[in-house]
Amino acid sequence: MGMSTGSNEEVILQTVKDKGVITLNRPKQLNTLNLSMVRKIYPMLKTWEADPRITMVLIKGVGEKAFCAGGDVKAITDSAKAGDYSYPFFGEEYVLNNTIGTLHIPYIALIDGITMGGGVGLSVHGSFRVATERSVFAMPEMAIGLFPDVGGGHFLPRLGGKLGLYLALTGYRLKGIDVQKAGVATHFVEAKMLDSLEKELLDLDDPGATDISKVLDHYHDQSKLDAEKEFHLQPHMEKINTLFAGDSMEQIFADLEADGSEWSLAQLAILKKMSPLSMKVAFRQLSEGATKSLQAELETEFRIGKHMLRNDDFHEGVRAVLVDKDNKPKWQHSCLEAVSPETVAKFFAPLPEAEELML
Repeated sequence: MGMSTGSNEEVILQTVKDKGVITLNRPKQLNTLNLSMVRKIYPMLKTWEADPRITMVLIKGVGEKAFCAGGDVKAITDSAKAGDYSYPFFGEEYVLNNTIGTLHIPYIALIDGITMGGGVGLSVHGSFRVATERSVFAMPEMAIGLFPDVGGGHFLPRLGGKLGLYLALTGYRLKGIDVQKAGVATHFVEAKMLDSLEKELLDLDDPGATDISKVLDHYHDQSKLDAEKEFHLQPHMEKINTLFAGDSMEQIFADLEADGSEWSLAQLAILKKMSPLSMKVAFRQLSEGATKSLQAELETEFRIGKHMLRNDDFHEGVRAVLVDKDNKPKWQHSCLEAVSPETVAKFFAPLPEAEELML
C-alpha cells in the first residue's frame, strides 16, 4: 500500500497499486462527515483523477454499523448560533459531491450500514454503489427542519415515479436489498463477501468500467440473501405514485386524507410531524431538480442551505432530534397553509455574487 494518513486519522487515504482507496474512520461517530474530512478527501480525489495511472476509486467505512450516517449538522448549527453564518461545510461538501458526480474514473461506494445525509452525498453520485443486508438508506432532513441536500434534488426525482419525493418527505428508511431495488444502489452484495469483492477489485489489472461492472455483477448474482423478496414498498407504489403526484404539499395532504386507507393515513401522520417549511422547500426543490444538472442543483442547494442557516426551524429540529432528543420540535409555522409561496421563494433567492457557489 502506498500513501496513507495512518489508522488514527478520521479518514484514511491510500493508493493501492493503481487504485485510490478512501476509508471513513470514525466508527464511534458512525463515520459522520465533518469539514476536516472533506478537506482531506477532495484534494486527494483531484490528485487521483489527474494521475493517468489511477484507474478507479473505492470508498468504504470502518465498522459494521455505518458507511456514513450523515454530516456534522450540530457543528453547523453551533457555528450559526454564535453568529457565524460563513461556516464553509455546505459549500466544500457540495464541491466534493460534484467532483464525485463528474469524476472521469470509476468510483465505487461500499454503502455497508447506515447511509444518510452526507453519506448519501459521498455515494449516490458515483458510478457504482454496493448495498448489503446491513445497509440503511434515508434522507431524514424534514425531521430536523432542513432539506434533502447533497444533490438530493437531482438524484431523488430520478428514482422513478414519486418514490424519491416520498422518501424525501417521509424520511422512510430503505433497508438491505431494498436500497438496490429502489435504484439507490447499483448492486447488492452480502456483507460476508465484501472483503473478497474489495480484494478482487483491487487486484484487477488496469480495469475499465466494464471490467469493474463484471466483477460487481458476479458478486451481485452470487448474493442469494433476500434475492427473491419483493421490494418492501412495491405493494404501496401505486398509491405513492398517485397520492404524491399533487401539484402542492397541500394537495398531497388532501389526497392522502381523501384516500383514507390505513397506509395513507399513517403517511399523513408522519408528514404532520415534519417541518411545514422544510416540506414546502423540498417539494419545490425536487420539482425543479428533476430537470437540472447535478451542478445546477448543487448551486441551488447551496443557496437554500445558506438561507436555512438563518432559519429557526433548522436549529429547533437539531435541538429536538439530535441534542435534547425529545422529538418535540416547535416549528415556526404551525401548518402548511402558514407557509406562503413568498416565504418559500426566499430560500431560492440568489445570494450576493461573492457568496454564490459556482461549479
